[in-house]
Amino acid sequence: MTILLIGHDANRAGAQLVLLNLMRLLKAEGIQMHLLLGEGGPLLDEYQAVCPVTIWPAPDRYVIGVAADMVLGKLGLWEKFHTRQLTARSQAVKAQLNVDSFDLVLVNTAMGSRWFSQLGIPQKTPVVTFVHELDMSVRTYTKPDELAYLLNHTTQLLAVSKATARYYEQEHGFDPARITLYTLIDTPSLERNVRLARQQANIYESLGLSTNALIVGGCGNAEWRKGNDLFITLARQVIGREEGATTAPIHFVWVGVPEGSLREDLLLDIRKAGLTDRVHLIPPTPDVLRYMSHFDVFVLCSREDPYPLVVFEAGLCDVPVVCFDNAGGAPELVETDGGFVVPYLNLDIMSRRVFELLHQPNLRRALGKRLSQKILERHPAQQSVETLVTLFNQLTRQ
Repeated sequence: MTILLIGHDANRAGAQLVLLNLMRLLKAEGIQMHLLLGEGGPLLDEYQAVCPVTIWPAPDRYVIGVAADMVLGKLGLWEKFHTRQLTARSQAVKAQLNVDSFDLVLVNTAMGSRWFSQLGIPQKTPVVTFVHELDMSVRTYTKPDELAYLLNHTTQLLAVSKATARYYEQEHGFDPARITLYTLIDTPSLERNVRLARQQANIYESLGLSTNALIVGGCGNAEWRKGNDLFITLARQVIGREEGATTAPIHFVWVGVPEGSLREDLLLDIRKAGLTDRVHLIPPTPDVLRYMSHFDVFVLCSREDPYPLVVFEAGLCDVPVVCFDNAGGAPELVETDGGFVVPYLNLDIMSRRVFELLHQPNLRRALGKRLSQKILERHPAQQSVETLVTLFNQLTRQ
């Protein structure tokens, strides 16, 4: 079996890491693959170590040139020439990939609709779409016509959570009989990486944190959807509750905030709230687990997150999770015994729950341990890949 995989980029984020793990497991099953990416990124070398990779050509700045484009615009011909250029580019990629030769296509995210819609995949080829996005991401990263084209050509939809499945059924009219709940988490590798992280020196010494500090962690991209701003407000409320209490110092650490305007905005809030010594923004790093393995509580401030990998990472570090209801699939895993699920955007209740966990170490440890157990029980990696290979075989035999 030969599969064409379509991913949107090679950045070190949840859906891209899931794809990398999936590729490694499929290769071990003897499946041949070719990966088409919309853009490159830090994971590119690791993708290329598994299978050949083609990156969609970046758009040219001009159709012909500065002056010529101005003339075309005045003549009302620019759009025609631009469309012709895009068509030629997609035809070249299609020929390079030899799209007719694949037994099956796996589109890793809804964002992949941008490139799938340009490939002209044969009608007879089964298409499996693995969706990691809900409403906010769909509106931000896809075009309605391209997503509709992908969903109309999708044979089977893989949804990472019940919340995700519900969204595509209710908002896009996708047939629930063709939706499969599927989450691939490489739990053995994550467990191994957690052990390695714990064996290394405490990375918080570089931040000047005392050894008895209590650490509330966040992790993920810097964007409105992830709730970085809510993290700062939450820190203000939790640390405000600490005042007058005899306790170890509380610090808030978010891993994954790069240089840029949002980081500067967050730092401004931190300074104006008097939290400079208490809230720490760490740039994106492969050492995520060195930070996370020393979290006491993990807060998922996301306004929307289908089924975030960071919750699995925190759980396997035995760290309890506090998250919002109606914000994606995390509550399906956290439930009442892996942390706390609080009403959407209710930072008052979230801060109370975080404060409760910080001051009840036995409860904290019990909930963190139970979350880890549930992850291992519900998401064995080998069973997951066997389920997917079985589905692929069924679809290609039809």
